[in-house]
Amino acid sequence: MSYSATIEQRPRHFLPAPFVVSDWESLAPYFAELERRSLDSVSELEQWLRDASELEAVISEDVCWRQIKMTCDTENKALEESFNHFMLELQPRIQPWSDKLNRKLLASPCIDQLPAEQYATFLRNIRKQIDLYRESNVPIQAEISVLQQQFGVIAGKMTVIVQGQEYTLQQAAKFLEDEDRNLREQVYLQIAERRYQDREALDGLFDQLLQKRNQLALNAGMDNYRAYRFLELGRFDYDHVMCEEFHLAVKEEVMPLVNEIYTKKKERLQLTTLRPWDIEAEPAGTKPLRPFADATELTQKSIACLRRLHPFFGDCIATMQRMQRLDLESRKGKAPGGYNCPLAETGAPFIFMNAAGTLDDVTTMVHEGGHAVHSFLTHLLALNGFKEYPTEIAEVASMSMELFTMDYWDSFFSDAAEWQRAKEQQLERVITIFPWIATIDKFQHWIYTHPQHSIEERNQVWLSILNEYSSSVIDFDGLELYRSYQWQRQLHLFEVPFYYIEYGIAQLGAIGLWQQYHQDPAKALQNYISALSLGGTKPLPELFAAAGLPFDFSAGRIRTLMQFVQASWKQASQS
Repeated sequence: MSYSATIEQRPRHFLPAPFVVSDWESLAPYFAELERRSLDSVSELEQWLRDASELEAVISEDVCWRQIKMTCDTENKALEESFNHFMLELQPRIQPWSDKLNRKLLASPCIDQLPAEQYATFLRNIRKQIDLYRESNVPIQAEISVLQQQFGVIAGKMTVIVQGQEYTLQQAAKFLEDEDRNLREQVYLQIAERRYQDREALDGLFDQLLQKRNQLALNAGMDNYRAYRFLELGRFDYDHVMCEEFHLAVKEEVMPLVNEIYTKKKERLQLTTLRPWDIEAEPAGTKPLRPFADATELTQKSIACLRRLHPFFGDCIATMQRMQRLDLESRKGKAPGGYNCPLAETGAPFIFMNAAGTLDDVTTMVHEGGHAVHSFLTHLLALNGFKEYPTEIAEVASMSMELFTMDYWDSFFSDAAEWQRAKEQQLERVITIFPWIATIDKFQHWIYTHPQHSIEERNQVWLSILNEYSSSVIDFDGLELYRSYQWQRQLHLFEVPFYYIEYGIAQLGAIGLWQQYHQDPAKALQNYISALSLGGTKPLPELFAAAGLPFDFSAGRIRTLMQFVQASWKQASQS
């Protein structure tokens, strides 16, 4: 079956084509019109849903662009003010109307006549929104949305001087691969010290977010923010107990493999002590992998790699390039991290990242490329709400793409030995990411079930959890002060709370799809596309089933998949 990456903006039928979101006065009549209408027949109800979806898509794309522009240039106050205007002036007025329209929808006498196959999951999400809505939370949510973006403003200013030149922290990280151990140590400590300088600002920001998030939960009649956030994220298919079982399984099933990886690293580097600035390094005389020179080359090579895997995948990135939907290189004043932002009306998403020329950047690019493919595949779904897929399947889309593309990474590495090294390093990352996922997730469970904690208590608990999931092979002596604040580097804690275990669940799904790919590449890719094309129209276990995967992150499943990755890693490291 062929797929087209040609994307067309949905024509407007409810709002005028030239309409631009600017103020509440211009938006309000469209909400009022939807509230006024009769929903006494199925045809009226379906037309109402289409019009409500169009209004939602227009508003969604507008706020997404405001956020994209601000993260691309955190030093531009006008862009920050534009985003803040939406969050503080428009969003608090939109939310009560959205709740009113949700209630109107569910009160329609024809609601049960909508085909369950198509609408059941969508309507479940509507009921969830009604359950969570409290008028008293509207201004708090607006304040939280503005505060969350301050992490990018603070982190975007962080730079260090290496060998007389200024670098962002993302750019400086490439020196951690250098064969000069003294340089690696120097840069590691500089990065740690630069983050440490802003610890008080980030502590203060996080304390504000913690207080406001906890208040959301209390206002909604819940014991803590964890319960509130699990419902908000639509975690209908697993609970906090299953998350805790995942943490334990990582410790028992993954940590021995992590120790094996670092023991081999230590032997390769011929070191008596492996320090944290050594784990990205190669033996003396082995040059760090440099798969591309700049953003243009990264884009071209990514398109070539993805097209070889499946022409449609590469075409998606090529379409985004033509539409100027890529901002890839790291620079001062740009927010940290990377993301793919779906754009509900025009369809083609936006990829944002901070590339500095490393293998990690290739992984990030194909990861975000997987998200982008997901956006393309769901663009034609009838309602905006159908595209609101669970974050766990969204990360299957991205993490599977990291593994699928490895066979085509010669697009980035003309030297066969370098290509092999890249695959080996990627497989190491597949294993070593699990302890960090468990660390971040376990930390969040403690934070939000102990909301009255002090900064000192928070750092002590963080360090305890971090040590629990740190390899015994690595010597962290003398670094406790920096390590106690290491949680502050993780933007998810500030911007998208509790969004992290998804990476663990999805990594297991991605490994499962990669197993399928080893057996039958065409079938694995078809399963991948079929699952993603469903968007959010099915519950999470059914989306996994559509990909030929069990929805299972038990210790037994983790053990089986780790054995497969371990065997693949050993094969790659011996080649």
